[in-house]
Amino acid sequence: MASGEPSKYVTLVSGDGFEFVVLREATKVSPIISGMIDPRSGFAEARDARCVFQEISSPVLDKVVEYFHYWYQYRDNDDVPDMDIPVEICLELLAAADYLGLDQATMNTRQWS
Repeated sequence: MASGEPSKYVTLVSGDGFEFVVLREATKVSPIISGMIDPRSGFAEARDARCVFQEISSPVLDKVVEYFHYWYQYRDNDDVPDMDIPVEICLELLAAADYLGLDQATMNTRQWS
């Protein structure tokens, strides 16, 4: 990224080396990733548009990425379909969601009547 405009996409890398290319805007649901890729942060992740998560396996990161796109697609809707989550990764997915601040993001972006 030589010029001032950040890439439209971000690469997320699992601990086992799988790479997922994600729309930058969709990753904003995670305050952790959002902070990492903020051009003002000065972090290498912001410069390279690449975040490595050594503690997250590829099946779990795959589901996280699916959630990012799911959130992005339905962010302005009230009627949102359920997302399928395999039982065998539920605990790891919960830990990853906590690590990425997804519970905080939901609370901060939800509009209460």
